[in-house]
Amino acid sequence: QVQLVESGGGLVQAGGSLRLSCAASGRTFTNYTMGWFRQAPGKERESVARIGRSGISTYYADSVKGRFTISRDNAKNTVILQMNSLKPEDTAVYYCAASDYTILSSTYRYWGQGTQVTVSS
Repeated sequence: QVQLVESGGGLVQAGGSLRLSCAASGRTFTNYTMGWFRQAPGKERESVARIGRSGISTYYADSVKGRFTISRDNAKNTVILQMNSLKPEDTAVYYCAASDYTILSSTYRYWGQGTQVTVSS
């Protein structure tokens, strides 16, 4: 089992920044590809960013490219999502997740409880 706990959400004005953190515990952190997902009210959950086990490979949704950066600290079992130039359409619950597969896969086995991000216009 892997336990994931997100933090760092909140309310921010459009154009502002937030930094989400996800702390992992349980099994070996470097065994997992990590990802951030989000779900807005009335919409399906979508993949925002993913990072490979070593931290070298990354993937971003087109909607966040150039604004969001995913990183991981394998020594601290932590994955970070730095969100800049936030837009009202970024408002959603953001989830951290862990996958047994590469960043090419959308299959994630472990999920955090989510953290709310609200961007006001």
